[in-house]
Amino acid sequence: MFKKILIANRGEIAVRIIRACKEWGISTVAVHSDVDSDSMHVRLADESVCIGSHQPQNSYLNIPSLMSAVELTGAEAIHPGYGFLSENANFAEIVNKHGIKFIGPSPEMIRNMGNKIEAKKIAKINGLPVIEGSDGGVNSIAEAKKICDQIGYPILLKAAGGGGGKGMKIVEKSAQLEDSFLNARLEAKKYFGNDELYIEKFFKNPRHIEVQILSGNNHTIHLYERDCSVQRRHQKLIEETPSPVLKKETRKDLLNKTVKMIEKIGYEGAGTVEFIYEDGKFYFLEMNTRIQVEHPVTEVVTGVDIVKEQIYIAHSGKTALNQNDIETRGHAIECRINAENPSKNFQPSPGIINICHQPSGFRTRVDGSIFQGCKITPYYDSLICKLICHGRNRTEAIQRVQRSLDEFVLEGITTTIDLHKKILKHKKFLNSDFDVNWLDQEKFYQTL
Repeated sequence: MFKKILIANRGEIAVRIIRACKEWGISTVAVHSDVDSDSMHVRLADESVCIGSHQPQNSYLNIPSLMSAVELTGAEAIHPGYGFLSENANFAEIVNKHGIKFIGPSPEMIRNMGNKIEAKKIAKINGLPVIEGSDGGVNSIAEAKKICDQIGYPILLKAAGGGGGKGMKIVEKSAQLEDSFLNARLEAKKYFGNDELYIEKFFKNPRHIEVQILSGNNHTIHLYERDCSVQRRHQKLIEETPSPVLKKETRKDLLNKTVKMIEKIGYEGAGTVEFIYEDGKFYFLEMNTRIQVEHPVTEVVTGVDIVKEQIYIAHSGKTALNQNDIETRGHAIECRINAENPSKNFQPSPGIINICHQPSGFRTRVDGSIFQGCKITPYYDSLICKLICHGRNRTEAIQRVQRSLDEFVLEGITTTIDLHKKILKHKKFLNSDFDVNWLDQEKFYQTL
């Protein structure tokens, strides 16, 4: 096994990786910006290196600084976590060329699956149903109009080089196409440095379902699916497993087809294949070639430590698990706790947490990096921790989340805790009668 791993990330995911490394007996190196010197991940790691100032491009996105930290500490591998450089093929290439192991798939795989257009082609060739739309990038408004007229409105303009709702525009009718196309290109260029767009048929009432996989050069297994349909502006807020809307036959078909595709393309590592699901049918959306924020819900129902398995695959090239080893038990729900003010358009809420009481108890887990006195800065993603609760069934899981949210006390900053309380008591959530557009349509978070 590796003797020392550098974690090229911060916050809760860096803490999560450090914990997995400690259980493997692996020494850890935390990197940090100047404002993160007192952070939890720095405190827990065996060594730490300051790699620059608070601006991400000067620290967590600074490849020369990260490689210098590797050389300085003698780390054998880099775990990128999620976000930042986790799906940057150039970074993975540089890491591997220096004889350091990048804990993730090959640079070529990251590059292919990271481009939404290329990923869609790969999925289609390898047996997954895909959403009707353009076969590749769309370079002009005239070309876009022709495709939209063929598949019919409404359509979705999407950035080829990114996700998270950036560079994404819904177009209801032809008269809106030109302005939406130009705005989407500008946004895509701003956030991803790539203004290439593609077009897909827009689904009005879809669910968002994803399949967790672990794959080595010996075989691929799945860890079942997650339902991530509680979203605001295409950003996930609550995830759960199993999906309460999938029928047994559909689930089996979805999982089998996903595993077959991953095996055919020769993927190695942990990954997630995401789908749109509507009217009993599923369609490939994209693939994330990294660990996901919501991986804990899968862990608690399967009993598999996904991060430890990810490290094992990176070291050995193989997955130690067989599909027959994977059994699910009960139901799990995760709430993302963000330092944001939902009543003010989810405005970030930096500050110092002066009172911090986190819930605990039977089948209750909190993944985070917060503590009393810690400073939440405005420079990074607003996710500060995740509450994960496990129950014998969905009803019990919901009850446990509600109890845990009531126990959560964070003072000094505004968070999404009250929003989660409201969602978890809503009739539509209790009945699983919602889709990815539910929160934005109801806008009940504005009344908090």
